[in-house]
Amino acid sequence: MTQNLKTKYLSEIRPALQKELGLASIEAVPKLLKITVNTSSKDFKTDKDFLLKAKDWMAIITGQTPLETKSRSSIAAFNLREGEIVGLKVTLRGLRAYDFFEKLTSIVLPRLKDFQGVSIKTFDTKGNYTIGFSEQIVFPEVEYDKIGKIQGLEVTISTSAKDPADALKFLRALGMPFTKES
Repeated sequence: MTQNLKTKYLSEIRPALQKELGLASIEAVPKLLKITVNTSSKDFKTDKDFLLKAKDWMAIITGQTPLETKSRSSIAAFNLREGEIVGLKVTLRGLRAYDFFEKLTSIVLPRLKDFQGVSIKTFDTKGNYTIGFSEQIVFPEVEYDKIGKIQGLEVTISTSAKDPADALKFLRALGMPFTKES
């Protein structure tokens, strides 16, 4: 029987990370708060069939139905009106977030062409990490014939780490394949 990532984190990774970071409390060790997957397209407002196909492949990738995001204001230069659908997003928490992270690091990232690891430069100041994909077909569940057209997506991994250095150690301990530092 395989051990899922959350169980491994609680039993092995968290105590080791507590010692490495020199933290007094086990609760101060960084943890995975949520993973947000989002995509957007200017064609969502005009092509409802494309919107339905995008909802379908996002639901297959994440295991949850995506939420439609709408524009907050009108922008004449972009031909955008307030309330039009501009994107889709899914927020994964708890066990689903750990399962998605495990799928991302063990299946999806190794499928990328000439993959040498992900950059350590896309952390924000709060310790969150963002990965952008130029096409959704890197996920094995997506069938090329049913997606409509190639579209990019963004995956944001939110951690409870206070700074990027702790978040880097945390994600590395979970198995994120970062590039070799020079």
